Parts: sequence; C-alpha cells; structure tokens
Amino acid sequence: MNRRFSWFNATSLTLGFAFLYLPMIILVIFSFNQSKLVTVWAGFSTKWYVELFRDEAFLNAAWVTLKVAVVSSTVSTLLGTMAAYVLVRAGRFQGRTLFSGMIYAPLVMPEVITGLAMLLLFISIGLDRGVFTIILAHVTFTMCFVSVVVSSRLATFDKSLEEAALDLGCTPFDAFKSVTLPIIAPAVISGWLLAFTLSLDDLVIAQFVAGPSATTLPMKIFSSVRLGVSPQINALSTIMISIVTVGVITASLVSKRSIARQRAEEQAAVRN
Repeated sequence: MNRRFSWFNATSLTLGFAFLYLPMIILVIFSFNQSKLVTVWAGFSTKWYVELFRDEAFLNAAWVTLKVAVVSSTVSTLLGTMAAYVLVRAGRFQGRTLFSGMIYAPLVMPEVITGLAMLLLFISIGLDRGVFTIILAHVTFTMCFVSVVVSSRLATFDKSLEEAALDLGCTPFDAFKSVTLPIIAPAVISGWLLAFTLSLDDLVIAQFVAGPSATTLPMKIFSSVRLGVSPQINALSTIMISIVTVGVITASLVSKRSIARQRAEEQAAVRN
C-alpha cells in the first residue's frame, strides 16, 4: 500500500512538473529553430536572436518596461513601507479603517477595474497618457503588496530594540534608520522585488493607461502573438527565462551562504 502511494506521488509530481516546465523547454528548443514555422523543426540556428536585437520596436518596448518597473517599484517600496509603518506602529487613529481599506483595496480589485478607473482619472484631469501614467498606475496597484510584506515583518519586530536605541540618545528617525530599517531590510527588498515583478509582467492595466508613445514589452508581445507566433517571441521568452533562472539560482546561493555564515558565527560565539 505504501509502495502504491509512493508511485502515485511520483507520477503526480512528474505530471505536475511536466505540465509546468515542458512548454518552457519546447519554447527554448524552438527558439533555435531555423524555420519561420514555430512548430516545424528545420535545423539549428541563432538567427532569430540576431533579428531580435536588431528589432528597434522590441528594444524600445523592453527599455520602457524596464524603466517603468524600476521607477514604480522604488516609489511603491517607499510609500508601501511608510504605509506599513503607520498601520503597525501608529495604533488607533481616526480614519484608520478607511486608510487600511484604501491601501489593501487593489489586492482584491480586478485589474480591469483598476485600469479603467485610472484611465478615467487621467482623462478627467487632462493628463496625457505615456510612461508617466503607466508609472502612476503601477505604483497604485503594487504599493499594497509592499505594504503587506513589510507589515508582516513589522508585526513581529521586537520594539525593545528601538526603545534601547532611544534610551541611548537616538532620535526616533535615527533609531529607525540605524535599528529598524536594517532589521526589516529583507522584507523591504522582498517587497521591491515583488513590485518589480508585478510591474514587469503587467499587461491589462498598461493597456488602459499607456499612450501611443509608450508601449511595454508585454503589450508588444501580446500584439505580436495576435498576428501569429513569431520565432522572435521564442527567442525573447528564452532570454527572459534565462535571466529569471540565473536570478533565482544566485539568490538561492546567496541565501545559503548567508545562513551558513550566521550558523558559523553562532557556533563561534557559543565556543567563546
């Protein structure tokens, strides 16, 4: 019975991983296909990567996407961290329920509604749509994710550390900068990475708030796929998969080294 159960687990796990990663593997393989047909193998070639880097439309869309993601995630991290600090440390104040509801509303709000609301707002105030409006929209819907991540860390933070810094003569700002911020830095960095990923991947909201002069990479890919899958899309997807894979492996190695270093320091402290 245990043997059957183990075979069932192995089969389920294999099918699950195949469902998730087999399409990616096929996509990577056909990105080196010489033929224009993405489903017919005609030999190994890297010409689609060369044509991709010669395509100014894709390069401009990638630059706009990267610029929007970096700026919006940075602003979202600043605002989200401040909002989380107010929600956790300010206690009860008038309008707290409304404030928290406005912060967390984008978590449950459909992206179509958010994009349409932002579009109507920009039209009503006469703001031309472009890179700036995309950044504003992305800050609006990613700030709540940063706030949730940082709030969870602040809720378990030991306030006695701040109190000790205040007793030693630090101002509240110096205590936050020297004590609180370094401790919650992993949560802040995680919030920034989450906001960056969400901004990089967004398609629905960007379609509402982007003007003709600003096209993000997901919008460009979506418009290209509607006319037929091009081998350049496979090449671009392969590059993005490679970047994500390298980033994940690097983060895992850095995390393991930091944990090993902490354990070594703890063992050395115990021996001393």
